[in-house]
Amino acid sequence: MNQSAQALVLASTSVYRRALLQKLHVEFTCCAVQVDETALPGETGPALALRLSIAKAQAAAANRRGLIIGSDQVAVCNGVLLGKPGTAEVAAEQLARQSGQVVAFYTAVCVLDTAANRQLTDLDSCYVHFKPLSAEQIRRYLAVEQPFDCAGSFKSEGYGISLFERINGDDPNALVGLPLIKLCALLNQCGLLIP
Repeated sequence: MNQSAQALVLASTSVYRRALLQKLHVEFTCCAVQVDETALPGETGPALALRLSIAKAQAAAANRRGLIIGSDQVAVCNGVLLGKPGTAEVAAEQLARQSGQVVAFYTAVCVLDTAANRQLTDLDSCYVHFKPLSAEQIRRYLAVEQPFDCAGSFKSEGYGISLFERINGDDPNALVGLPLIKLCALLNQCGLLIP
């Protein structure tokens, strides 16, 4: 099979990642995967993001063929890994921790080419400079956006942008959850030319 004709599979059911991949005007399917996202002892944010992106692609490859995309994002604030909060209480704690701080967001992507039996990976680093936030500002923000399924407890593509002083990074899509610039380069290496 011609590599460029291979099926494209996103190893995620995240609405955020799906919307980002749709920006590239390519046909793809989504595949739910179950991966333990617990950090290993002493594992850094970048290493965790890369390991999980590979694990997600490999999990999808167990019953799918083609170009399989796995991605994961890890936030690190003063050496502490921040995951998806799940609840308003944890989200408020995360935002209070990030108040006035620079938070690193590491977004890894893996493309597993099952036809060629190879995997390509890359990592995007983005640094978010948070404004000093009062408890009332945090409460108001969480009431409006409820970002309980987002690492770091905000949505930069929405109202969450109001929490920042600035963002330093190469790809604003990476902060949302999928580094499209790096993904395009990996897909091009696999024969899927975009555009």
